[in-house]
Amino acid sequence: MYAPLITSAFLPFSPADGLCFDIPFILSNKPPKSQWTAYFQQGMVDPIHPYEATVWVVSPATALVGVYQLQLLLRSSSGPHSCRVGPFTLLCNPWCPADSVWLPDESMREEYVKNDFGLLYQGTAKNIIFRPWGFDQYERGVLDICMMLLQVSNEHKKDWKRDYAKRSDPVYISRVVSAMINCNDDCGVLQGNWSEDYNAGVHPSAWTGSGDILRQWAQSHFKPVKYGQCWVFAGVMCTVMRALGIPSRIVTGFNSAHDTNGNLVIEEYYSEAGEKLPQGRDSIWNFHVWVECWMKRGDLGAGFDGWQVLDPTPQERSGGAYRCGPAPVRAVLERRISMPYDIPFIYAEVNADVCVFMVCQGKVLTSAVDTERVGTLICTKSLGSNRPQDITSTYKHCKCVCIFGSTAGGLSVGLHLCKVPVIGENITFSVTVTNKENIRKSVRELVNAQEKSYNFSPSHTLWEAQNLIQLAPHESKILKHQISSSQYAALRDNHLVNLAVVLMDVASQERVLASEEFNITSPIIKIRIENEDAIVACNCQVAMVKFTNPFSVAVNGVLTLAGAGLLEDKALFRVVLLKPGETVENAVKFTPKLAGVKMLHANLTMNNNGAVIRGFKTITVLPG
Repeated sequence: MYAPLITSAFLPFSPADGLCFDIPFILSNKPPKSQWTAYFQQGMVDPIHPYEATVWVVSPATALVGVYQLQLLLRSSSGPHSCRVGPFTLLCNPWCPADSVWLPDESMREEYVKNDFGLLYQGTAKNIIFRPWGFDQYERGVLDICMMLLQVSNEHKKDWKRDYAKRSDPVYISRVVSAMINCNDDCGVLQGNWSEDYNAGVHPSAWTGSGDILRQWAQSHFKPVKYGQCWVFAGVMCTVMRALGIPSRIVTGFNSAHDTNGNLVIEEYYSEAGEKLPQGRDSIWNFHVWVECWMKRGDLGAGFDGWQVLDPTPQERSGGAYRCGPAPVRAVLERRISMPYDIPFIYAEVNADVCVFMVCQGKVLTSAVDTERVGTLICTKSLGSNRPQDITSTYKHCKCVCIFGSTAGGLSVGLHLCKVPVIGENITFSVTVTNKENIRKSVRELVNAQEKSYNFSPSHTLWEAQNLIQLAPHESKILKHQISSSQYAALRDNHLVNLAVVLMDVASQERVLASEEFNITSPIIKIRIENEDAIVACNCQVAMVKFTNPFSVAVNGVLTLAGAGLLEDKALFRVVLLKPGETVENAVKFTPKLAGVKMLHANLTMNNNGAVIRGFKTITVLPG
């Protein structure tokens, strides 16, 4: 007579650590949900192998996330007998109503847990750039690396028993992961770089997914991968959280504020000629990318479960480490600044006011406050669609615009782009000037265009113009301007243009300012697949990848094609010198592993100007 018992222990990361506990067998196949249990499945005896049986092991919803080692121990009259069954990895379970990450909607689980590709949104709110990203959570070795990430964290190194004990709490897990994605305090995954010098590593814009980054980090024995910026940090964190079973999505906030002194005011300075000046520690990023994760907040009051903000980009310390969140989105909306974690910083990112000063020789000539610019649009990928979903109203209430200060009461100015700027084409815009008084005015117009990184103040002026205008009483005039493509040809990837116009009343010296920051739309790589409605799992397919050079000069570079679950390795093609207007087309074979919606995405990295041209195509793979 045997009395069976299963013993399970954490698979030790080092010989010194590991937790062991027993899982008793029960006779019923309806195990209690509050504890570990094991049972034989009744009626499952195989007549061909009558001495074999299937053993089911059931974990409670509060079980600890980690890698377990399973052993079977049989006690009999002849003594105990044991055998090693092997390791298994236990994750959070968003399909289980008792789990802290339970997500009740199946379409949300498909998008925020199972989907292995996504889109990151960049550019500006008026001209959104779609950037494909491979989460790669099912790719070779990625899950094992995500488990290693927990094991090499500072929390585990300081007190491994406490770390294991808290592994059932997604709030705790998410804070560990947020700190481990950057390397500022630990042996984290990514090293940030915003210096424009990437010679010692990979340009952040060159990454296409998380798998390569995580594998490089693990293979180097946890040395940080060079380099990342906000969307790379967020993309890798989203991969780790989905791999751990925690629903996650990428969020982009356009005009995101970094308020260093916590006064909810960002100060900007312009010269009297309309040149934006690099003054002040505060900044507004044209876009910033972070992560939202879905979980219960048992540590807070009712109503704060659901989406939580997490930001692994190293900006400020939280609890002694560079991390941010989790902060309930609802708490940000309601400005619950005393709630954990980091709500004041996140609230300022999407709600700060902008105070604009025009200065000359240290004196303020005019000022104005814009309460709408920061957090103008917050979006994420829509369920089952590539369209951005506007979630701004979940973060902030609509505010009214308030203007004050020494503005020119007799003049008004408006700035308008005639069409969305496209690379290789001239930029055309108009300036509307209006005399609001009953006297004739002589007005000087000064227009300035500067190159700008998405996260820094503008640098050099790439174009400027000035005019003297005569305005009759209450007269309006529209002035047309054009910036030729050759004048912005050196604009780098992810860079924008800060355009400003100053009107000055020659008689009174009063001035008024209008400005706008915009990005220039890049060309796209086209991907075409024959019979794309009949793509079947495990069958070889062919994709045609096509690019036409829109630049006024010849270009060359490297074309990369990737796709989780479609291509085992990236396909690389060297694009030789391509003259203006010329087209290159390559055929790529791929074999889908599984049925479902997948994405092929292509990057063309230019050698001569560093620009990265992208394209993507989502495909539906049918069962084989």
